[in-house]
Amino acid sequence: MTELVGRYLDAAVAHLERIRAEEGEHIDAAAELLAEAVEHGRRIFAFGAGHSSLAAQDVVYRAGGLVVMNLLNVPGMTGVNVMPAHLGSALERVSGLATTTLDLTPARSGDLLFLISLSGRQVMPVELARHARDRGMKVIGVTSLAYPAAVTSNHPSGTYLKDNCDLVLDSKIAPGDGELDHPGAGAPFGSVSTIVTSALMQSVMASATAKLADRGITPPLFRSGNVDGGTEWNNKVIADNAERIFYAW
Repeated sequence: MTELVGRYLDAAVAHLERIRAEEGEHIDAAAELLAEAVEHGRRIFAFGAGHSSLAAQDVVYRAGGLVVMNLLNVPGMTGVNVMPAHLGSALERVSGLATTTLDLTPARSGDLLFLISLSGRQVMPVELARHARDRGMKVIGVTSLAYPAAVTSNHPSGTYLKDNCDLVLDSKIAPGDGELDHPGAGAPFGSVSTIVTSALMQSVMASATAKLADRGITPPLFRSGNVDGGTEWNNKVIADNAERIFYAW
């Protein structure tokens, strides 16, 4: 292993250790909101734009995950699935796209939205958070609180995602999202934001699952489709929870 690879892995581990030390209370609070939503039959959505979408996708339709997690699939925002790729960045500054998508889902008052944006500065995450709350939804923001102190907001209100949520999970990622440097590179590199954000999301999922089980409620979980009986199990839990699943239409 090269010294640079060691530095990258050390940086990732250090961020995870910091999350463990500093975000436990917020993770538990988010897990409680999620467990209550599952228990009381509410609809649950996750959204992120661009690379922030990866952490949202990571908790939807996957082995060991809650069956009732739904991806809010805003056109052009899922990963880097548009051409040219920088169109996705431009769309994040367009008003009305995400809010219209939310309005065309079966989301209703009391439902829960996980909204992931590393900087929390763009029009789309701020507008979506405000719109969801206006509709009576609970919003859990997953963002870096280091960004608002370093960058301007692009939303007309001048606010950031952090200002428009019921609860915030702080990824602690420094502005620029690069943990490494090299005299010949010209720019920081070695992002750990996807690792850290996915860890935050998976921590909330795990804690909520345990909370449900502790209450005597069987969590609606997927099994791996690559183990014997997994597909049959998954078909049943999808059927049992069909009224809250919108990716199987």
